[in-house]
Amino acid sequence: MNLSRLFIDRPVATTLLSFAILLAGLISYRFLPVSALPEVDYPTIVVRTFYPGASADVMMTSVTAPLEGEMGQMSGLEQMTSQSSAGASVVTLRFSLATSLDVAEQEVQAAINSANSLLPSSLPAPPIYSKVNPADTPVLILGVTSTTLPLPEVEDYVATRLEQKISQISGVGEVSLSGGNKKAYRVRVNIPKMTAYGLDMDTLRTTIGNVNVNTPTGSFNGESQSKTINFQGQISSTEQLLDQVVGWSSTSKGPIRIRDIATVSEGPEDTELAGWSDADPAIILNIRRQPSANILSTVNAIKSRLSQLQADLPAGVTIKVLTDRTTTIQASVSDVEFELLLSLALVVGVIFVFLHDPFATLIPALSVPLSIVGTLAVMHFEGFSLDNLSLMSLTIATGFVVDDAIVMIENIARYIEKGNDRYKAAVDGAGEIGFTIISLTVSLIAVLIPLLFMSDVIGRLFYEFSVTLAVTIVISAIVSLTLVPMLCARLLKDHDHTKAKPHWAAATDRLIARVIGAYDRGLAHVLRHQTLTMICFVITLVVTAGLVMIIPKGLFPEQDTGVLQGISVMDASISFDEMKALQKSLGDVLLRDADVASLSSYIGVDGDNTTLNRGRFQINLKSHDRRTLTAAQIGRRLQKEALQVPGTQLYVQPVQDLTLDTTVSATRYQFLIEDSSTERLETWVPRLVKELQKSTALSEVTSDLQAQALATDVTLDRSTGARFSITPQTVDNLLYDSFGQRQISTIYTQSSQYRVILEALPQFQRRPESLDQLYMAGSATTGSSTSGPTRQPTSGLVPLSAVAKITPAKASMLITHVGQFPAATISFNVARGHALGEAVSAIEQARRKLSLPATMQTSFQGTAQVFESSMSSEVWLILAALAAIYIVLGVLYESFVHPLTILSTLPSAAVGALLMLWMTGAGLDIMGIIGIVLLIGIVKKNAIMMIDFALEAERVEGMSSEASIVQAAKLRFRPILMTTLAAMLGAVPLAIGSGVGSELRHPLGYAIVGGLMVSQLLTLFTTPVIYLKMEQLRLYATAWRNRRHGGVSAPAGE
Repeated sequence: MNLSRLFIDRPVATTLLSFAILLAGLISYRFLPVSALPEVDYPTIVVRTFYPGASADVMMTSVTAPLEGEMGQMSGLEQMTSQSSAGASVVTLRFSLATSLDVAEQEVQAAINSANSLLPSSLPAPPIYSKVNPADTPVLILGVTSTTLPLPEVEDYVATRLEQKISQISGVGEVSLSGGNKKAYRVRVNIPKMTAYGLDMDTLRTTIGNVNVNTPTGSFNGESQSKTINFQGQISSTEQLLDQVVGWSSTSKGPIRIRDIATVSEGPEDTELAGWSDADPAIILNIRRQPSANILSTVNAIKSRLSQLQADLPAGVTIKVLTDRTTTIQASVSDVEFELLLSLALVVGVIFVFLHDPFATLIPALSVPLSIVGTLAVMHFEGFSLDNLSLMSLTIATGFVVDDAIVMIENIARYIEKGNDRYKAAVDGAGEIGFTIISLTVSLIAVLIPLLFMSDVIGRLFYEFSVTLAVTIVISAIVSLTLVPMLCARLLKDHDHTKAKPHWAAATDRLIARVIGAYDRGLAHVLRHQTLTMICFVITLVVTAGLVMIIPKGLFPEQDTGVLQGISVMDASISFDEMKALQKSLGDVLLRDADVASLSSYIGVDGDNTTLNRGRFQINLKSHDRRTLTAAQIGRRLQKEALQVPGTQLYVQPVQDLTLDTTVSATRYQFLIEDSSTERLETWVPRLVKELQKSTALSEVTSDLQAQALATDVTLDRSTGARFSITPQTVDNLLYDSFGQRQISTIYTQSSQYRVILEALPQFQRRPESLDQLYMAGSATTGSSTSGPTRQPTSGLVPLSAVAKITPAKASMLITHVGQFPAATISFNVARGHALGEAVSAIEQARRKLSLPATMQTSFQGTAQVFESSMSSEVWLILAALAAIYIVLGVLYESFVHPLTILSTLPSAAVGALLMLWMTGAGLDIMGIIGIVLLIGIVKKNAIMMIDFALEAERVEGMSSEASIVQAAKLRFRPILMTTLAAMLGAVPLAIGSGVGSELRHPLGYAIVGGLMVSQLLTLFTTPVIYLKMEQLRLYATAWRNRRHGGVSAPAGE
């Protein structure tokens, strides 16, 4: 049945149907969102709890552990990671891809509510959660500076006028303030003066809490009126607080006011936070998107409101955009769109060179864009986006889909050259080639089936790619079977033997004729030496296996997004003032670099940053056209420049569009070690780090283990303390009041709330010797009787040194748990000239060499974990693609043998792809693997076109196998050459592109171009030989089967 004839006879209906496809695609294009990559985020929720003054150990035991106990029971939870540091607990929950984030959110809230009864009652605020991945780079970073106002006052405006309004914008997941210094009232006590008055910190804390109240007071309800009772119990100014009476002097009999023993000032709520916009002190707003939110629309919505937000701020307060991730995303997508148009132009050019006819060229020039534009409609209804992968699939598709049009046009043109009129040539040519096009389409889609069913994050990543390509191929087949033959019947010219061709066309024909003649002679030579040809085929198999073994392997190409993430690491026991000075010096060094456009920087424990001795940088590079080096090269240079600042270590890595980690590490890849014993971790992790630093495949190996920070142990002698009625709670309160920035009260206003912070004066917080000046109220126990001791009040205070032992010690700054077990993360980069696969092997060798204790569990995390799991799945992916093609071809041809002939074209393509990837240094990563899988679909077309014609010749004309395959090879050489060149040129822009994000596209282009070059040279000769060998095998099998079932001899010649 000739389906194409129906559309050839109905040109109006065919034209309108094609126009409908075009219109649907164009309308859908306007609504397609733009992003860097498809949405592949793991459902992740991070829970943060702050407890100023608490040590890492206290945070772990009193806050993190209760939360872990409740959250570890949630369904769909894949991994629970916690980090406890001084004053902060961060629990990161990663759920399975199948888990609904909204459902997970409800379970997290329920777990927090359930754990509340186990949390310390003195927590300033309950745990808060956000639906973001803390390892995600913010999509937008703003810096707010002022030349007229102090930062605490600026922070007040930022929190009330910027943070809230930006958080309300659709797509915004979290707005976190870094370096923020919210205004507070700081009461700083002169310890000796207070002691001289006979007062203690406990009395002062209780007094301030009692003199600043804001609670309900009720109302009067009369017979006809009601009156609210107002009581002004709140402190409203520093002067009012200074005037509060805390006791009475025993000598002067006068009041002792707060001003007599302390200072009160408006200052930052946390004195150990700092941020910079370039070199200026600033409040940094890190804005992260919600999972599945479109980056471009979210950021554009924020930026469109910035001028209005700026107008709401006082004069002298300035908002500056420091990092905008959408700039490079938009540039990258624009580059791919250009490469798509360039591919289309090259493909159309190939057709014109071969056919010489503007009308014959116009047909595929219409059909290919129609197939691509029509795909946009399906992308819109499927919720896809215009991103690097979907646009790459459309670019590759230009070479795929033009094949159908070429095969159809070339076959119809061949009938016209035989003397048929356009209509009859279109009907007969389309009828003859229709099954071939269907075979090509079905077998191509069969290649993509394994990609559609890939699991985990890689499967999510390439689902859009596969569906987009499959839809384009299907639409192309429909267009080639309907619109193309209809246009050929009306636009192609009847063959005129008398009309001379243009000189260039005649020259092209002569060149092609010479190539065909050379191929004819070469094929005859090959058929005379079939055994040697088969040996060459076997050699390609061996070479393919060898290249797979030696080629460097990775997961994903390193992108140059124009943004670098930096982590500064200082001594574990560094003071905040020294840390602030060093971080500022590092920023100054980085800003002097010629390729750095701007940066944001911050230090302090704020939930994003977990320890005081680590700082963050977000370094924005100049645009690609204003620099000659890649982001990675600039990053290495910046690390060397940072050595100018003694006592610092700076780790820099390019920000990637794809984030597979849930925790931020100093370097790109992570190796996790778990053990039930913290002591074993502290012993073995440094040994493993030292061993890994010897490897040439690794660089910048470090760990997050920080167990040697300086500390001071205060140990209460409980017996002595009991004599003075001093309990551990008494000592704990004294220390917390003096050194913990304790929040003891809150002053409420109409727009905000301000904490009252109690602490000792800064000079008393610098050294452990200050503990000797601390006193507590106590009473002595005297006497003895059968009824037990009786306590008699004593005058004076009890010094801390009288009841406690003070000793220097070591402590952990950061306690990490994974699944409620102690853990440490070793982070590393891959050394230049090496691949991730080599780095993974080096770590495994070091682990075996050291013979880690059996109690230790090790695993890769994030990107390295996905790479490790993908190594085995890649092999199964290719095998599944081969199996799918074999099954489909076997069904189409009703043969077990012919699919093997078609699949024999693949080793030569694999050799070409692997050689090109190896020579260019790209290595074999996911993009290269996808390129090889697509090659399976492309190169088998050559064999399908040959075998279809050979089988038809045998069946209709009764030709021998050798004569039929030789004729098929000659007749199909021209369309094979056209389709191969079209597919190869369609991939060339991906291989040679140099725009933003081109490093992501290069491996795909390299694999396709290299594979097609080599396969074109080899398969045109090996396929006929293998076809004949398979025919011989089939005939032998038939003869053997006939002899078994009745002794019927094989036909002559078998």
